[in-house]
Amino acid sequence: MAFQTPDWVKHAVFYQIFPDRFARTQQHLNDPAMAVTLEPWESPPTPFGYKGGDLWGVAEKLDYLADLGVTAIYMTPIFQSACNHRYHTHDYYQVDPLLGGNPAFFDLLEAAHAKDIKVVLDGVFNHCSRGFFFFNDILENGPNSPWLEWFEVGGWPLSAYDGSQPANYRSWIDNRALPAFKHDHPAVREYLMRVGEYWVRQGIDGWRLDVPFEIKTEGFWQEFRDRIKAINPEAYIVGEVWTDASQWLDGTQFDGVMNYMFTGPTMAFTAGDRIRMDLVEKPHYYPYPALDAAGYGENIQQLLALYPWEIQLTQLNLLSSHDVARIYSVVNGDDASMVLSTLLLLTFPGAPSIYYGDEVGLPGELDPDCRRTFPPEKEWHLDLLTVHRELIALRHRHPALRIGTYDVLHAEGQVYGFSRTLGSDRILVFLNAGEGSAPAIATDTLISEGQTVHEVFSYHGATWNQNSLTLPSRSAVVVTVE
Repeated sequence: MAFQTPDWVKHAVFYQIFPDRFARTQQHLNDPAMAVTLEPWESPPTPFGYKGGDLWGVAEKLDYLADLGVTAIYMTPIFQSACNHRYHTHDYYQVDPLLGGNPAFFDLLEAAHAKDIKVVLDGVFNHCSRGFFFFNDILENGPNSPWLEWFEVGGWPLSAYDGSQPANYRSWIDNRALPAFKHDHPAVREYLMRVGEYWVRQGIDGWRLDVPFEIKTEGFWQEFRDRIKAINPEAYIVGEVWTDASQWLDGTQFDGVMNYMFTGPTMAFTAGDRIRMDLVEKPHYYPYPALDAAGYGENIQQLLALYPWEIQLTQLNLLSSHDVARIYSVVNGDDASMVLSTLLLLTFPGAPSIYYGDEVGLPGELDPDCRRTFPPEKEWHLDLLTVHRELIALRHRHPALRIGTYDVLHAEGQVYGFSRTLGSDRILVFLNAGEGSAPAIATDTLISEGQTVHEVFSYHGATWNQNSLTLPSRSAVVVTVE
């Protein structure tokens, strides 16, 4: 089947933002109506407290993001909600007032687009919240509510808050705070389709879809794609699917998924036994057991064979997110593991996504700790920030790193090497994830006679000599071949 995914995504560098924790402006603090109690910005995050990050604050950070090389923002939910993560949607047409409401969002959207930065929103279409008007009407009016058929109610009285009583309605993972929609109902389906269409018409550049595998209604995601693409054929539709997503990546539904199948093996190879098992055994993305180069290469080859190339180029690749512990904590603060993982992320097919703060070494354990506030500059790991800037700039300079072929050249011991090639643009990437220096690698089989090699990135003293490649402990090198 021939199909097209959005071209801009193939060249994008994403930055994931948890809005309550990224940046707090002073604008709304001057509004007496928003004089609310917030947690101290620098205090540890809690499950229920608000830090007061907002969308004007994001807009004020756009220069920082542009300087980093970011070309797209994905934000976790921004719609009105009664929780700091906003996956409990109250109103799909209103941006949360703590974030600045619709005016702040439209200001941000305009400012981002002025800097050629795309904006992708989080669509929570499987479930809503107890405060969602249609469900709240049921709580108020019981079996007399006109919205009764929008949800699966199993008995009366509903117990929306008393955990000692049965909830008597279907909810996501039996969490009574998240009533699940009845997607087979035509009105529900139409309502959610119109929400998706509305925000694309307002100018957003795509949707990240929360737990889309929970929606079993036949044809739902096919219709969603058709209706979104009819408004903007270049809108990005990316699903939160952690495992093999083949059934959703057939060209009729999503353009890509959050590629945790890249995340796990990459960290298992670069960090090995440095992985903190207490942080990774619950979320199922498996950055363990430790992999050698051959094992990593096998995982990557299997992943690249799983989906059509057109889909591979629009996967959303990541090392951290709001759902898992941050990579800097997972690798136990080991800078080399962080750098080597970041190198593999930014040289892999698909769109790399950086979770806010990872680029400056922000730690964070399991939720809610992985949702810390963005740190002040005095706490930044500047060496990590420099590496991110260099590798993002390298990706932007070389089309081969974005849409070129990916070929494994070497996978022995702890040394892994591959090429990215697009016409005359050829990049070679080699890294040694091991503790000891790797045996010198002859380079004559890697390049043709008369070709010139230019070193464009080196870490921990790795060098491409005239006839051999030297890779000290925990090092990497990237070269261009002309």
